[in-house]
Amino acid sequence: MTRFILVPGGWHGGWAFDAVSEMLSNEGHEVQALTLSGLGSERSTGANLERHIDEVVQAIRWRDTRAVLVGHSYGGMVITGAADKEPSRVEAIIYADAYVPDNGASVWSLTTQPYRERFIAGVAADGLNCAPSAHLDRRCRPHPIATFLQSIKLTGNWRNVRTKAFIAAFGWEGSPFVELYTRLRLDPEWATHRLDCAHDIPRLAPEALTRILLQYV
Repeated sequence: MTRFILVPGGWHGGWAFDAVSEMLSNEGHEVQALTLSGLGSERSTGANLERHIDEVVQAIRWRDTRAVLVGHSYGGMVITGAADKEPSRVEAIIYADAYVPDNGASVWSLTTQPYRERFIAGVAADGLNCAPSAHLDRRCRPHPIATFLQSIKLTGNWRNVRTKAFIAAFGWEGSPFVELYTRLRLDPEWATHRLDCAHDIPRLAPEALTRILLQYV
């Protein structure tokens, strides 16, 4: 049995992994799909990137068994920070069309200009939370803008996790992740996969994502 901790992307909660969680559970694995602070039924004005990282660290420490961390989109920032703090407790880190930061990076610094413009427009109402785009699932919540702006603090210990994998979605325009996929393909420390779907891999291609995840049990 493998323990999976699933971290959703911006505006989403653990529900985004419902289909993946069910399939992994049916294969006998333990699954924890997280809804990070400020993205559930409660409203939070204090959530930043560091707080979200600490929430994943606590999930890792909850059990003595090593965990596979899976992050979608913004979730890549969070799993990197958590793995950096607890590399010995992490079996693998898997990025699903997700940011892979170096020390000092932020979502703002890593993303494309259209996304920055979306952040600015989305946060205009209260200056604290970025409203979800109209095309997203109705369950999506305003996302604490501090999590997109805060720079990550990394020691580099996350690179000691033996298994690192990146999954790129090639079925959408304007992706900030295709160039990253191309670079990581040349790095022997990384495994890479590509899917022909749009960005929301956990919901648009749950079967394909699950098949990839099961390669790392």
